[in-house]
Amino acid sequence: MRLQNPHLMLKRLRAPLALASLPIIAAGIAAGQTSDITITNPKEPRLVGPVLRPFHFEKRIVSQPRFSNTPRLESLVRAGNLYLTVQDVIALVLENNLDIEIQRYGPFLAREVQRRADAGNILRSVSSPILAGPTSVSTAGVSLNASGLGGGGGLFSGGGVVTSIGPNPPNLDPSIYAGFQLGHTTIPQSNTTFNATPALTNNYRNYTFQYAQSFLTGTSAFLTYNSSHSLNNSPSGFLDPTVAGALDLTIQQNLLQGFGVAVNKRYIKVARNNQKVSDLALKQQVIATVSAALNLYWDLVTFDDTVRISEQAVATAQKLYEDNQAEVKLGALASIEVTRAAAALSAAKENLLIAQTNVAQQEIVLKNALTRNASEAAWLDDVHLVPLDRIDIPAAEQLKPTPQLITEALATRPEIEQARINLQSQELQLKGDKNGLLPNLNAFVDVTNNGLAGVINPLYNGASGAPNPYFIGGYGDLLSQIFRRNFPNYSAGFSLNIPLRNRAAQADYVTDALGIRQTELQLRRAVNQISVEVKTSVIGLEQARARYETAVNTRKLSEQNLEAEQNRFKFGAVTDATLVIAAQNQLAADQTAEAQSMANYTHARLSFDQAIGETLDVNHISMSEAAAGHVARQSALPANLPNGAAK
Repeated sequence: MRLQNPHLMLKRLRAPLALASLPIIAAGIAAGQTSDITITNPKEPRLVGPVLRPFHFEKRIVSQPRFSNTPRLESLVRAGNLYLTVQDVIALVLENNLDIEIQRYGPFLAREVQRRADAGNILRSVSSPILAGPTSVSTAGVSLNASGLGGGGGLFSGGGVVTSIGPNPPNLDPSIYAGFQLGHTTIPQSNTTFNATPALTNNYRNYTFQYAQSFLTGTSAFLTYNSSHSLNNSPSGFLDPTVAGALDLTIQQNLLQGFGVAVNKRYIKVARNNQKVSDLALKQQVIATVSAALNLYWDLVTFDDTVRISEQAVATAQKLYEDNQAEVKLGALASIEVTRAAAALSAAKENLLIAQTNVAQQEIVLKNALTRNASEAAWLDDVHLVPLDRIDIPAAEQLKPTPQLITEALATRPEIEQARINLQSQELQLKGDKNGLLPNLNAFVDVTNNGLAGVINPLYNGASGAPNPYFIGGYGDLLSQIFRRNFPNYSAGFSLNIPLRNRAAQADYVTDALGIRQTELQLRRAVNQISVEVKTSVIGLEQARARYETAVNTRKLSEQNLEAEQNRFKFGAVTDATLVIAAQNQLAADQTAEAQSMANYTHARLSFDQAIGETLDVNHISMSEAAAGHVARQSALPANLPNGAAK
């Protein structure tokens, strides 16, 4: 089967990809995993808690980060050695690695942005870059930059979409307003006919209460109650003091710009997509970090093997040196051969020192990847790492056909799902841009019920005629008038605002439309890139195994050559030790090359697993455990581990 149209195949895979992108954090909770990251709601008062719950005045508490390591780390230490299997490395990385822990905050941040969007606010950018995993030290000797940090500051994670172009959605959280004002006024009167006093004084109290609510349809409603209490010195009015009040209901509706659920809900939908993106970013971080840690582990295995090879080379060179000394004393060998053997021994010791340095620096890098406080844990400096697993090269590679591997990679690689989700979010945002091209057309309806009540003014001079008993009363009479709608007001209308040329909105729409086209091309590019990565990883894996087989054959031939040269020198066929020394050096180099070819195979295998998206499955990693930072399986060290001195 040939992969002729990756984009078409990607569309067919959207359904399973969507299922694969279910929130990882939710899966972790369902599996009973508990994360170290917690957000605690404030404790509610026992009696009035249900009453105050809608207000949420108090802040929510975010837990402090954990800087200590899990007990698993110390449980693997025996007699000054930290014994590690591959599964132990994976478990320690998932529990203690800081790169993963930093990315673990992503889903929590995305969830809070979702809460913000649910309230009708614009989105915030909270994405974190994917941090490149640690890298091994140099094999050329002492590493001057042995930090183990690779890839610079971080890798682009896709991050989700955050924009605020187009009409902003309404604030969906209702609000309650209360206002109180009291005061005293003294107003001089130039005409005493109306108020019958040269200076009108007024003692007043005003109350205002309002409930406001907006909806995704673009509708806003305001229910306002105003009340005032007034006491003045005018004898013209038959009521004093008076209480007046009004209950007002105003409804506003956007009819063009800002109208409709599709426009006003776009941030909520984008926030949900960004939650999926943050879950996928965590998955990417786990894959990158675990793969890098496994590369460190297998390189440490290789460095240990190189130390063993170098020690054997030193022992062989030492024996040749001692044998030559004995032969020179007997007069059977020229003294120059002792000098040559001494030079070979010195070179072998230098190679051993380099190999030991690589091991020491590699242990530091790997410890940092497996712990949270390597800089503070002094006891860890004296602990040596002992890898228990050995590199196993299969006799043959059982690989599926490359087109099938590409299909599987497109279905499992998180980058493809991220790109698809971001494309959906950009299309949602474009709806807001398109709506922003429309004029502002707003309609409103206002209904007000008024009321008035009071007591007979003791200063009343009859200027307004006989007092109307309907208004004489207290606050209850005022409310009765309002709710009976004795004095209603009605109004309705609309407003239209047409921006001429509207260049900013047009530019925003075209800009985001161009961005969508770019994302579509990036999606196609990602599909093509994954195809290339799968093909190259297959070739790399096959070549790595072939290089290993060649290295094994070369090492065997070097062993035979060294044995032959040693026998020729031993039995006097040649009196020059140069060929023996050269054969010894060649064997040590070939043994080192064989060990390195095994490490190269592990690197190729890990790259292959990443390319086809099987890193988690191959290494039995549960994303629910990765999201929680706690691995359920326990470490099981072999019973025959030594209890004596350290490595």
